[in-house]
Amino acid sequence: MNELFCSTGALIGRPNGRDYRLLKEFCPQLDCDGFELMIYPDWYTHPEDLIAFLKPLGIRFPVLHCEKAMSEHITKGGEEELREAFRLFRINCEVAEALGADRMVLHLWNGVISDSRFENNLEAFGNLRTAAEAHGLDLLVENVVCHQDPMTHWEELYRAYPDIHFVFDTKMADFHRQLELLYDENHAWLWQEGHIRHYHVNDYSGGYMEWNNLKVLPVGRGHIDFGRFFAFIAKTGYKGDFTLEATGFDQTGRVNFELLNTQFAGVRRMLGNPGR
Repeated sequence: MNELFCSTGALIGRPNGRDYRLLKEFCPQLDCDGFELMIYPDWYTHPEDLIAFLKPLGIRFPVLHCEKAMSEHITKGGEEELREAFRLFRINCEVAEALGADRMVLHLWNGVISDSRFENNLEAFGNLRTAAEAHGLDLLVENVVCHQDPMTHWEELYRAYPDIHFVFDTKMADFHRQLELLYDENHAWLWQEGHIRHYHVNDYSGGYMEWNNLKVLPVGRGHIDFGRFFAFIAKTGYKGDFTLEATGFDQTGRVNFELLNTQFAGVRRMLGNPGR
């Protein structure tokens, strides 16, 4: 049975100080099967404190989302930038292993610099994956928005690393008008060969590459046809999990748990498992 996870990025962010201690109060209020821990750069200085606080809580963190800006060092390139990237990456891996995660989501490109020197990111991936595997982690490259388009980069990565694994994000795909490629026979290799190992489920209401409209929306608040999406996923025989990432807090940091739980219930109905 597919499990539903909630991104901790839906619960904590700038308005509530990115305070991971809030997860002790927030997580038990959500009707999900576990959480995808989003790492923030603020936490790099004392990751041992993060681990010491979260580990005794008994919260399931099957997935860790690597801190996003780490990959910007890789894109810039050069010995010093790469050394810093791998230093930060190892911290992410150590946190993931300590908290019992078995998957790590990676923004292989990120920020304003994004994929502007993709050859650097392409070359670095192999060493990143080796480092992740040393910590028992399956490294999943996300189809992150970029200046070119994520599917082109996935295809380049596939040619260089034929056994690569991905996480498919619905909003990211629709931003580039590439959600249809998931259903296209020419891209059936993605699921026929088992490359997609996880899904991020988010809605989108914007147009093609509408950069000022990248807000992460709950399922049903945008224009993505999730009925078609989940029916197709079931048809492919996918037995894995989904993370819902829609922002659940307002400008004061207050979390709307009803909104998030309603979203989980709706997705379970579409998955044919409404009985939770």
